[in-house]
This record gives sequence, C-alpha cells and structure tokens, in this order.
Amino acid sequence: MSHDDFPTEHPAVVTCGLPYANGDLHIGHLRTYISGDAYARALEKLGQQTAFVSGSDMHGTPVAVNAEKQGVSPEEFALEHHEKYAETFPQFNVEFDNYGHTHDETNTELTQEFVRSWVENDHVFEKEIQVAWDPEADTPLPDRYVEGTCPYCGAKARGDECDEGCQRHLEPGEIENPVSTITGNPAEYRTREHKFLRLSDFQEYLAGFIDRLEGTSNARNQPKEWIEGELQDLCITRDMDWGIDYPGDGEGGEEKEDLVLYVWVDAPIEYVASTKQYTERVGADEYDWEEVWKDGAPDAGAPDETDDEAWESADTGEIVHVIGRDIIQHHTVFWPSMLRGAGYNEPRSVMASGFVNLDGQAFSTSRNRAVWADDYLDEGFHPDLVRYYLTTTGGFQQDVDFSWEKFQERVNGELVGTLGNFAYRSLLFSARNYDGAPDAETSEEVADRIEEAIADFEQAVNDYSLKNAGDAAVALAGFGNEYIQRNEPWNLTGDEPERAEQVIYDCVQIAKAVAVLSAPVLPDKAQTLWTQLGEDGSVHDANLDACLQSPPGEFGEPDELFEKIEDERVEQLNEKLQERIEAATDDSDEDESDTMSDTDIEPIAEDRISFEDFQNLDIRVGEIEVAEPIEGADDLARLEVDIGTETRQIVAGIKQLHDLDSLPGTKVVVVANLEQAELFGVESNGMVLAAGEEADLLTTHDDSAPGTKVK
Repeated sequence: MSHDDFPTEHPAVVTCGLPYANGDLHIGHLRTYISGDAYARALEKLGQQTAFVSGSDMHGTPVAVNAEKQGVSPEEFALEHHEKYAETFPQFNVEFDNYGHTHDETNTELTQEFVRSWVENDHVFEKEIQVAWDPEADTPLPDRYVEGTCPYCGAKARGDECDEGCQRHLEPGEIENPVSTITGNPAEYRTREHKFLRLSDFQEYLAGFIDRLEGTSNARNQPKEWIEGELQDLCITRDMDWGIDYPGDGEGGEEKEDLVLYVWVDAPIEYVASTKQYTERVGADEYDWEEVWKDGAPDAGAPDETDDEAWESADTGEIVHVIGRDIIQHHTVFWPSMLRGAGYNEPRSVMASGFVNLDGQAFSTSRNRAVWADDYLDEGFHPDLVRYYLTTTGGFQQDVDFSWEKFQERVNGELVGTLGNFAYRSLLFSARNYDGAPDAETSEEVADRIEEAIADFEQAVNDYSLKNAGDAAVALAGFGNEYIQRNEPWNLTGDEPERAEQVIYDCVQIAKAVAVLSAPVLPDKAQTLWTQLGEDGSVHDANLDACLQSPPGEFGEPDELFEKIEDERVEQLNEKLQERIEAATDDSDEDESDTMSDTDIEPIAEDRISFEDFQNLDIRVGEIEVAEPIEGADDLARLEVDIGTETRQIVAGIKQLHDLDSLPGTKVVVVANLEQAELFGVESNGMVLAAGEEADLLTTHDDSAPGTKVK
C-alpha cells in the first residue's frame, strides 16, 4: 500500500467483518455493513478502483450447538442463515461485489494453503494443553461449549473470550472454574495435543505494523497493550467435527481427522477468498485479487529488522477492513501475523465502529429488545433513512444510540427539512418557470462552495470519517437553502429575469452536486434526484468532477424525496417495541418456570462462609458522581463514586447496559475493601454491585447517605 491519499494507482478492497451465521440481523449488526458499503462507494467516487467483499462465517461452536438443538446439520443450519443474509443486505442497498461464505471450496483451499505456509516457515508448533472436558458427555468442550471465570479479571467469561469483563481473547485451558454448557455440570481439564501459530515470531513486525496502520484511533490504540506485552501464541486447532480440517504438516501432509481449524483462522481468510471469487467472475483485467493481496509483499518467512523498511516501500494494494470494535484484536494482532506468515500484504487501515444501543440501553436479542432488519423494512421505511442515521450520527468509533424519536428528528430535520426541501423547491421552481435548467452558467460564489464541499468529501474519505462525508452533501444543501432564500428568485422573474435565471441555475447546479456527494450514503435517493435532474445513467458512475458539470437543459416537475415522520407514527412504533419486549419477557418467565435447569440460575454455593468472614467485607452506600466510557474497552466504564469518606475511582462492566450520562446522582452499593486492580490501564479501587446479565445496579430503598455501611 502507498499511504498516499486516495485515490491511488493501486486497487483497493473494502471488507466487513463476517456476520456469524447464527441468528437474525438487527440494525445494530447493520452498522458496519452499511458503513462498509458507503465507504467503498465513496472511494469509487474519488476514482479509486475498489472491490467490496465479505461473506458469512459458517463455522465455530455456536453454529454447532444451535444446529444440534434444531436437529439439523451445522452446514444446513449455517447455509439457511447465509442465504437470509445474502437476501437482506441488498434490501438496505448494501451491494457486495462478492458475498461468499467460509465453508465454500475457495476458502477451504486458501485456508489450508495459509496453514501450510506457516508450517513451511516454521511458525507452527505442537504442544500439549489442558482442554475442558465434559466427563458426563465424554466429549471435549471447545470455545463456547464451556463457561467459567476469566483468569485475568475474574469476570464471568465464555471459553474463547472474556466478553463481560476485560475483553481478552482466551486460549483453550485458560478459563477457570469451567462449566459445560452441554450438561451444566462442572467440567474437568484433560491433556490434548494442539497446533499453535507462534505469534511471538511477529512481535517486532506487529510493533511496526500498528504504527503504520490507518483507520480509527481505537483500532491503533487498543492492540498496543497486547503487542507491547508478552504475546501469547494462538491455538489454531479445536476438538470438533464442524470446520475446516487441519491440513497436516508439510506439503501433501494428511489432514488430522480429529482436529479442525479455529474459526478465527478461516474467517478472515474469507476476505481473500471472496476477493478471489470476484476476480474469477469478472476477470483479472477488470480486477486482480493478487495485485491487492499478494503482489509487492515481502517474502514469507521469519520477519526481521528490515520489515519496516520493506513495508514502507512496498508497492501493494489498499486493504481496508470495516469491523466492530469487539474484534479489533483479531484484525490487528492475529490477522496481520497470519498474512505476514503466508507472504500476503498487510491491511492499510482498520475502521472499528462503536456499538449501537437502543434508547440508551444495549440491544437484547433474548428480550426481543431490538429493531430487527425485517421489522424496519416491514414498517415501510426507506433503507436510505437508516443508512443516513447509522453513518452520520457521531464519529464511526463512537457508540450510536438509536430511538424512534431520534430517528424521526434526524430524518425530519436534515433529510426532509434540509436536503429534500432544497432539492424539491429548486427543481420545482426551475421546471415550472424554465422547463428545466435556465440558460446560464454557474456563478463564482456557488462554484467555490461546491468545490469546498468536494474538498470536504475528499478529506473525509481520507480521514475515514463517514460522518463528515455524509455531512458534506447535507451542508451543501443547507447552503443552497440559504442561497435561494437570500436571493428570492420569485421576486426577480419580473424585473430582473436574467438574475432570476442565474440564481435558479445555481440552485440546479447545487442539486446536481448534492446528488453526487450524497450517493455513497443515500444511494437510492441520490439516484432519484439524479433522474429528476434529467441526467442519464447512474449517479454511481459519476465521479466528483460531475458536481460542476452543466446539468441537462430539460426536466419535469419533481416529486419530494423524503416524507416527514409524524409523532403519531413514532408513538405506534414505541408501543409495538414495548409490546414485543413484554411478550418476550413473559415467554422467558414461562419457559423458566416450566424448564428451569441448573444453568438458568446459578445454584447456591454449597460452601458456607462464617459471619466473621462476612463482617470482613466493607460494603458501603455510594453515590456516582462521574460515569464515562473507557476508550478501547467494549463494556467498561470509569466511575467516580462518593463513599462518604472519599471519592473512589471504580471500573465497572456496565458501558453497554446503562446510559452513562444518566448515572451521576445514582445511589449504588460498593465493596470498599476490595484489592485494587487495573483494567485497560485504568485503576479500579472497589466494586459496584449489580445483579444478573443486565447489570441491574443495587441501590437503597430509602435515602441512605454515601458512606453508610451495609450490614
């Protein structure tokens, strides 16, 4: 890659993190796919040759577990979801150049080629490890078949990740107090031989890579803790039947029938496989996957001190990954090591998004607390509306809070009131008075403002800011509204007809520029505006130069681009959402009463503690004074809590479960004499108590003062 500003002379590929073929999509899931589509379209607007690819992640334990529950094969289960995703994405104007899946032949062959390259370059070794085992079912427990306690922070964790605490990736055998998710019984550890990718071979390379990496700051900053510390080698095999078989050691080595590759081996390789499939369909003359992924890369082998110089001068393609921030480690530590070990090019940039919350709280699929993709479409809303909301509400790495009220506000204020209003009033006046664009040329003032909008758009793309790219078009429309209002062409047609023609021609020119600049975020509505202007072909084939090219001379009266969302509609939508949540809660309560098992609610601990031991706990009433997110941590928040005698800084895993802005002033219960700990570089001096998966904060019934001791 060049690290020159886009567009470059090298082809680019934009990828999105693979959706896991294990459930329905909601708008929280859609954020990265809509954003990836918008960014790929924006690159093409700049004249950058670009392919946009992804695929479904078919392997892993959750697929196997849920397939078993439904009495179908994992392949059948995953393919059903894959096909649903392939149908859903285009309904939101997400148009991949290729959308494959990890179980197809291309990805299987490429994945095994990658592994053989690592073996040949001495990056793979075998060692005995402790693997969780269900003695009752007499089966190993890979990844999410086991739950327990994180060895690093003590939070509840699943077998492959501390998803409720410090967010660390966990290797097999690391989780403490393992419990089988199959039977709910305690698991035991047994010794098994597994294959490892020696990540320590790439530590020096990764230190240079993370400094070269472009994209969002969280993707650069979060991995430094792992890269600068002692890198753990990556276990690349699992004891399962479902997955891609480990290919064996050496060229032509036989597959090891009892081991499959870890899902995070074959999943990112699908980026390469999907790009290759695109080339196979359109031909290398149109798009060459090897030019992006292989040409110009330093030779595979042991990275050395010349790596940084080699990559700085490498003449390679431009690889851009658009992902959720929960998989930053996989894309900035595991994936570049995998590529380097096989002689492939490294990513130019990683864009890691924040999460999408629903009205201040995390989405909850179990409680049906979500706006599902199908529900959104069934309500009759245009897909471009939610595309605009998700791409332009805050910076890409920030969390987005969705509510129907906020959605209504953005649509009515910016799309209806600004962009739509300007386009409709300008084209309607022009069509009625001149049967199209008047006979004039763009004024210097308007040409300068359009050029400024183009520059803002170009800068936004190179800054990886979809918000600023989307804002460029709306801000230009806002200027157009001010321009037409300031010049009042309706008062000029009689006494100053030439001046009236000039003003309206300028407005038509602005509308054309708005169509071009809004196309990445609003692909369908931009095409409608383009057609209303009398332009032929597709707005997506027009580059930025088209913003200042003369519009056609004739066009008819336009229709309005957007419809206002009324208050009554929002009330109805909120009522439907609440009814769905309550129904899911009722069903959950009914299910629990009928089929309660040991895994639904943790059993009471058999080991009792003495009253004296309890007395040793210093539990106090506290009052939250400050609550703010911790940069780079998915679930952690930094709290300042008044406990009467002092104010304590406490780290709590509540970021996705509470509206942090609303927490100051909240009374909580704090364990004050807990040993200090450090999470994501932030010192935590105490523990805030909360109940259940939703982190229901414990508080007081009456108005106990901060510092009051709990007895």
